[in-house]
Amino acid sequence: MSDNRRSQVVTQGVQRSPNRAMLRAVGFGDDDFVKPIVGLANGYSTITPCNMGINTLAERAETALQTAGAMPQMFGTITISDGISMGTEGMKYSLVSRDVIADSIETACNGQSMDGVLAIGGCDKNMPGAIIAIARMNIPAIFVYGGTIKPGHYAGEDLTVVSAFEAVGQYSAGKIDETTLTNIEKNACPGAGSCGGMFTANTMSSAIEAMGLSLPYSSTMAAEDAEKAESTEKSAFAVVEAIRQQILPSQILTRQAFENAIAVIMAVGGSTNAVLHLLAIAHSIGVELTLDDFETIRAKVPVLCDLKPSGRYVTTNLHQAGGIPQVMKMLLVNGLLHGDALTVSGKTVAEVLADIPEQPPADQDVIRPFEQPLYTSGHLAILKGNLAEFGAVAKISGVKNPQITGPARVFNSEEDCLDAILAGKIQAGDVIIVRYEGPKGGPGMREMLAPTSAIIGAGLGDSVGLITDGRFSGGTYGMVVGHVAPEAAVGGNIGLVQEGDSITIDAPARLLQINVSEAELAERRAQWQSPTPRYTKGVLAKYAKLVSSSHQGAVTDRF
Repeated sequence: MSDNRRSQVVTQGVQRSPNRAMLRAVGFGDDDFVKPIVGLANGYSTITPCNMGINTLAERAETALQTAGAMPQMFGTITISDGISMGTEGMKYSLVSRDVIADSIETACNGQSMDGVLAIGGCDKNMPGAIIAIARMNIPAIFVYGGTIKPGHYAGEDLTVVSAFEAVGQYSAGKIDETTLTNIEKNACPGAGSCGGMFTANTMSSAIEAMGLSLPYSSTMAAEDAEKAESTEKSAFAVVEAIRQQILPSQILTRQAFENAIAVIMAVGGSTNAVLHLLAIAHSIGVELTLDDFETIRAKVPVLCDLKPSGRYVTTNLHQAGGIPQVMKMLLVNGLLHGDALTVSGKTVAEVLADIPEQPPADQDVIRPFEQPLYTSGHLAILKGNLAEFGAVAKISGVKNPQITGPARVFNSEEDCLDAILAGKIQAGDVIIVRYEGPKGGPGMREMLAPTSAIIGAGLGDSVGLITDGRFSGGTYGMVVGHVAPEAAVGGNIGLVQEGDSITIDAPARLLQINVSEAELAERRAQWQSPTPRYTKGVLAKYAKLVSSSHQGAVTDRF
């Protein structure tokens, strides 16, 4: 227990009495007041399959914390199901929930002077939300991932939630019938756990393991398997030991840790959302990190894992092939990982990986040998140009044509864009612009899984580009560019694009450009007017007032 927190709970004299009286009511005995108080941030919810198994893990952690000599204090935090809210107005609350989660954990732990925290989360924003709070508080902490869902099955194919979204596009294009669509929907999500590909949840769990704030192998375990509960118990013992040794997040979340996380994300083919979230976490801990750092690491790190959405396998397959430790060891021995970075166990990354083989198992092809990568460089490219002066993020894995110049098809909302795709109004060669969906303009930076899945389902994934100041689901692939900054709502050039303008996406050249003269853009800018805020009160109004640009992580405490 740190001295500053001990003094607030175990106080000499009369001032300690009210504190003790309240704590006795929740189960403290005479001998418990000298034990470390560990917050147990429980993301349990029946809103989404990602979180519905978490309460069992929280109870296992609670028992283990008591056994380890701590006093656990469980409290709840929220979640929003991206998969359920996708394509609706509710999706605007998804990114907002990241900051609500961070604020709630920080408020509970600091408000009750807790000595450490074990956070358990499942859906996409649970993880970065928890780590942002951990970074702000800088008390000993560990993160426990609720686990990934197992794949669904239909007609001999492994299914994920993205299969259901793509099936809508296939049905609209006349490629499948209604019976097939219904069967895919019924079988895509068979039980508890977060979306099964290397989508945002599994990307962030992998990044957190790479940064050293969760235990080895824990990021790819299935939610329903016994090893997930066992790992949760071990995590409880680990955080109590971290409290005893005063291993702090500021010692773990260093510049080296962030570079390790980026390298792993590139190697596994992770979600574009990891860029946004790592920038936000870095801001919270005070580490300087920019979009350019992602591009620097991308150039050096190959894609080693053949994972959905653009690949063949799901995260449980990666786990069986050796998980994140296997990927990290391959990066380490090839000079692409910082082995001296500290982990929550008190060991360095190199020490944690000491017994991991340098080569992946020969009887699988989920993880490729380092000399035979899926792609020779990373899949998350940072594009800049007169359409994104501060930068944008493109996911280029699985893209056959990484360059496209075509006429702009302009939409001021996701719904209008989706309607046009499903109505067959988008043609090969078009470049779709979806704007006023950024952090402030949305507000909330909605993900575009419905439109991008509809494009894939219609067979246009290799011939149509899509650019947005919003985000993409981790399940998105194709020639798509998101996080455009500055966004339309603050006067970015994406707000000046007109129907039919020539637009260039050039991933190899890392260029995003509107092929219109500066004089024409200046004339349009003079005519442009800031849009009326879509919300004037409540959470979304507050968020729009506070949130920073996507190239700064879309944080709400950058003043």
